[in-house]
Amino acid sequence: MAWETLIGLEIHAQLSTRSKIFSGASARFGAVPNAQACAVDIALPGVLPVANKGAVERAIRFGLAIGASINKRSVFARKNYFYPDLPKGYQISQFELPIVQGGSIAIVFRDGEKIVRLTRAHLEEDAGKSLHEDFHGMSGIDLNRAGTPLLEIVSEPDMHSAAEAVAYARAVHSLVRWIDICDGNMQEGSFRCDANVSVRRPGEPLGTRREIKNLNSFRFLQQAIEYEANWQIETLQEGGTIHQATVLFDPDSGQTRMMRSKEDAHDYRYFPDPDLPPLVISEQWIDEIKRSMPELPSQKFRKFTDDLALAPSTAAVLISDRSLAEYFETAVQGASPEVKRQSANWIAVSTNAKLNERGISITQAPVSPQQFRELMDRVVDGTISGKMAKDVDDAMWAGEGTAGEIIEKKGLKQISDSGELETIVDQVIAANPKSVEEYRAGRAKAFNALVGQAMKATRGRGNPAQINDILKKKLGG
Repeated sequence: MAWETLIGLEIHAQLSTRSKIFSGASARFGAVPNAQACAVDIALPGVLPVANKGAVERAIRFGLAIGASINKRSVFARKNYFYPDLPKGYQISQFELPIVQGGSIAIVFRDGEKIVRLTRAHLEEDAGKSLHEDFHGMSGIDLNRAGTPLLEIVSEPDMHSAAEAVAYARAVHSLVRWIDICDGNMQEGSFRCDANVSVRRPGEPLGTRREIKNLNSFRFLQQAIEYEANWQIETLQEGGTIHQATVLFDPDSGQTRMMRSKEDAHDYRYFPDPDLPPLVISEQWIDEIKRSMPELPSQKFRKFTDDLALAPSTAAVLISDRSLAEYFETAVQGASPEVKRQSANWIAVSTNAKLNERGISITQAPVSPQQFRELMDRVVDGTISGKMAKDVDDAMWAGEGTAGEIIEKKGLKQISDSGELETIVDQVIAANPKSVEEYRAGRAKAFNALVGQAMKATRGRGNPAQINDILKKKLGG
């Protein structure tokens, strides 16, 4: 009997406020160690925390974006545990009454859609960071990150494979950047994932879960889940038992290893923070934030798939980044359906590949939406072929001019004159009697050889579709 894997993610998104969640200290990344840890962050006697309004607003924006309930009254609690990088001996978080409850996110998986339910999203402060390098065998503590505002986004165990979990994590990553609440920088720790993984036989109760902590790349997330699920299945098949635990993923070995037995909520001895009153949010403020929200990725996805008839996989690439979607929409404004289709496919594949190769965003691309539109117009109106368009696009990215200038300068204009093409095809037929005979004998490859000869005769500038039609007509195909 097969095994079923169940995966839920806890995503920590660092909110894009200038200051920390309960103090005025800077939340900027990269400062000298311990230069940004103030008295409030480390809870020196006599200090009082004050909630950051910007962090609360960003949490509300996320809740609205996922169709969740915004609790107009939520409570900050103390989560008690003792680690060297937690200066207070507790973390201020939310437990019984979080700011965001419920909601869902649609992901594109295997060219179809799947809905992943969210349990909650709550505000909390980050801990410091333990440093283990360059300390002569000792560890150091950097408290700059202590007090940095986080939104912890908790899903239901609705995912059943590592690929699904990665698709969901990417969707959340896109959304938090889209609504401008988190920069999503995984290298700097602004977006981190914990994966809860369990396995069971279909129809049986939920298995015992193990939590993989602090995964800071989509590749590591996939590798860690795949290894952990396989390890749990093998353990159970061999008669072993899965114990609830927190584990770490080692990218070098590709394996997970146990860090500690997993705590339950009661182990943290949650209680309401006595220094922070309940967080009360007015309906008026929620309405103001709702009016300021941009068109969401899910709305763009529907527009692209329903109105423009784009493939879900293509639409998913376009909505992976707000700037990319805006670039596409600017480029195709007022265009024909065919220009829109060609543009979408080109941006999703070729343009996106160029961005990834260079490690830049579309806002840094050397080709403007208007310049890109000119290229697509020349493809659709037959001025250049798709193959020529790749050369023109490369030249545009190299700064050699606009599509029209490059086509003119390099003599790339496609030959579409039927009379000229007929003459070339007649010459090809006369020069290749063997291929003609093979084609008439039913060998399809011979036809492709004749097309290739015709394209060669035009130095790649012949209209391929017209050459095909003329050849078939003359050969009686």
